Amino acid sequence: MAKKTSKLAKRAAELEAAVAGLFTGTPAPAKKKKRKKAKKAKVVKAVKKTVKKAKKAVKKAVKKAKKKKK
Repeated sequence: MAKKTSKLAKRAAELEAAVAGLFTGTPAPAKKKKRKKAKKAKVVKAVKKTVKKAKKAVKKAVKKAKKKKK
């Protein structure tokens, strides 16, 4: 298992590589972008909306069925 390095140590290594790159003329490697987490609030809101729509549809279907029965 690879040894974990602290954020500070990683940043120091990045800066060191960047400075070395300035002198040698080699560009620094591109940084990987972190994937952003989905906003929980948006997900919850969407789920609630879907549930609300489903409830409404069921209510409508029951109402229709009752009308048909009469």
